[in-house]
Amino acid sequence: MRKILFTIMSLMVSCATYSQDITGPWKGFLDVNGQKLGIVFKFSKTTDGINLAKMDVPEQGAVDIPMEILYLSKDSLSLQVKGIGITYSGKMEGEVIKGTFQQNGMSLPLDFKPGTSQAPNRPQEPKKPYPYNTQEVTFCNSSANVTLAGTLTYPVGYKRGKRVPIILMVTGSGPQERDERIFDHNPFLVMADYLAKNGIASLRYDDRGVGLSTGTFKGSTSADFAQDAKAGISYLRKDKQFGPVGILGHSEGGLIAFMLGAEKTVDFIVSLAGPAIQGDSIIAEQTNAQLLHYGQPATQTVKKLREALTKAPKDAWMDYFINCDPTRYICQITVPLMAINGSKDHQVFPNSNLKRIEALQKNGNKKNFIKIYPGLNHLFQHCDSGAGDEYWKIEETISPEVLKDIATWIHSL
Repeated sequence: MRKILFTIMSLMVSCATYSQDITGPWKGFLDVNGQKLGIVFKFSKTTDGINLAKMDVPEQGAVDIPMEILYLSKDSLSLQVKGIGITYSGKMEGEVIKGTFQQNGMSLPLDFKPGTSQAPNRPQEPKKPYPYNTQEVTFCNSSANVTLAGTLTYPVGYKRGKRVPIILMVTGSGPQERDERIFDHNPFLVMADYLAKNGIASLRYDDRGVGLSTGTFKGSTSADFAQDAKAGISYLRKDKQFGPVGILGHSEGGLIAFMLGAEKTVDFIVSLAGPAIQGDSIIAEQTNAQLLHYGQPATQTVKKLREALTKAPKDAWMDYFINCDPTRYICQITVPLMAINGSKDHQVFPNSNLKRIEALQKNGNKKNFIKIYPGLNHLFQHCDSGAGDEYWKIEETISPEVLKDIATWIHSL
């Protein structure tokens, strides 16, 4: 399978001193069933001359994975990432390292040459100086003793006292910083820029324990993240600089938006691929889509998933998520709701999620906007298959049509 090296960002560096100097980046391509996956090994030295090694797999969003140097001589090296069962052994032949990559019983040739991955083109990303003002701010979730750090973006031409709408942006699952950076895309940065140019303010922030925010991400649940978001909404209301205060959440952030909407905490909600079915069903659907994408039968069931999780190490976030049913929040929402999905979303499927939102909100607010966008993936990019292995290759960060619809809908309230 091509899906190698995912969810692997928390391993420790192991290092020692060796004689060979191969400092710098080395790039190779792993051929998996005819598909090439770029891998970069990055070698560096401490001030004490100790060699360090890290690995990037850009197409899978994996960066700076610590590697253990098992052996390094004038013409040979051996590396491993023990936590995910990866080993690599190679020999220098001129300016090329020729070797073998192994993981979980799979053994494939992998050669490296000096060089690194070319930065992908991201044409929508704004460049400074911006035509609007931004401000670095912090707000506190006192109940959890957490301080969240973020960027407040003002609309073009904003003057204090002008009652423009503002949205708090909430990221999807996993530890993410304020721009929701994924595969070298920064969707929240692009969104904040577009909204600012169209008369809407925004606040985006680093998750707890990420970037400049305090606290600990590991061990926290969606309910904890909802309290962080609630603290952000309280901050915006107390500041009294703006008019209506809404929340925009992507993926798990959409679930959090539903939670706060049910509490009547916000004036409006924008859900980008927010889940509407129980977490165990969400994960089972994701797994089956991935199996089908790689030519394997879709055999995952909720029962099998739960059986597997009973044997895995306990994880507070997962325990909460698989048992969370968003319908109890969605049916309580009375404020205006914009809920959208891409038709090719492989992570939160529109047929099982957006259609349920529509059913639960059939007697909801008359200003609701619910739509499936043809040909868009989970990140709301135009795509081919919709699978995650396309994200890196796609230059578009978010569909202009989606950006326009968000701004137009907010101004219509």
